Amino acid sequence: MLPFDLPPVNASSLVPKWDGRFFVVGDQKTAVLEYSENSVGWSDDLRTLHEDSIGNRHPIDIASRKDALGQVRQFLPSQRSVILEIGCSSGYFIRELVASFPEAVVMGADVVRQPLDRLAQEMPGIPLFRFDLLRCPLPRQSIDVIVMLNVLEHIDHDLGALQKVFDLLKPGGILVIEVPASPMLYGAYDIQLRHFRRYAAGEFFAKLKKAGFSIYRKSHLGFVLFPAFAIVKLWDKFFSSQQHKPVVSQQAGSTSHNPLVRWAFAFESTYLSGLSLPFGIRVLAVAGKQKQGAAA
Repeated sequence: MLPFDLPPVNASSLVPKWDGRFFVVGDQKTAVLEYSENSVGWSDDLRTLHEDSIGNRHPIDIASRKDALGQVRQFLPSQRSVILEIGCSSGYFIRELVASFPEAVVMGADVVRQPLDRLAQEMPGIPLFRFDLLRCPLPRQSIDVIVMLNVLEHIDHDLGALQKVFDLLKPGGILVIEVPASPMLYGAYDIQLRHFRRYAAGEFFAKLKKAGFSIYRKSHLGFVLFPAFAIVKLWDKFFSSQQHKPVVSQQAGSTSHNPLVRWAFAFESTYLSGLSLPFGIRVLAVAGKQKQGAAA
């Protein structure tokens, strides 16, 4: 049983129930409960491109998951919390959450179906949902922790998405979130991955506050490598015609096994993760929904 009631699927009046392995809707069972889709900012083809190019072992993604796991551990309201990863894709981070918080209710959601079906086969017993966050069907104030790693940039109406997340959280709940940094570096890589934007830190934090959040942590990921990263991005943007080239696979593949890149992220994770880093490749935040009557 889930600690909240699920709404009916589509026009049906049947209320889904979770039996510990499947969602039961009338006399039907499904491992993935499907409510809605939105193919504007993501697709199965893009997921395949991204994972074939990067997999789960790129140094920045290893560092990203390590940082997010540390933030969840630090801010987790209780060991029995309900944790939802929005944009879970093939479940790399879901696996780490399940291993790290065995008493928690860990759930995953995505806007595309294919990786959810595969994840359901590989990790039976994890409630998985397909929905467009802007039309999120889950009940208000039902989730303790929401994780969104490189998801918001794929959503056109990002403020609306943040407001949906705020509504989903219980009072005292937290959002662990990461987005690509530096709008000036927006280029062919972002276009191929259907990013609507990269974020200036100040703009990003302002949107979190406008959605109702209090911000508990501000930082960046990729601080050590950012100067070199920026030079490469700006060169590609102004001096190289890459719009029709496989930029994602080229750039991700060339850095995935680079020992200097691996060292830089390992150094940052080990020695700098406790600092509020002023710039980097990605913007990091932990934001919370304060309990009623708590000081702002």
